Amino acid sequence: MANPFEFLQQVRAEASKVTWPTRRETLITTGLVVLLVVVASLFFVTVDQAIRLLLAFILSLGK
Repeated sequence: MANPFEFLQQVRAEASKVTWPTRRETLITTGLVVLLVVVASLFFVTVDQAIRLLLAFILSLGK
């Protein structure tokens, strides 16, 4: 491995090649992620409640 100073120069050179997203792109992407998390959580809560009700109904048949 090269010396630490040369390594940091190489890291800096590679980081300058990266195309960083704009603030607007970052906010839009973050908003979409939050929206999808909310939609997925609502879906799983609904499915969980449906399964709970179905199992409660099936178990009540045995009484």
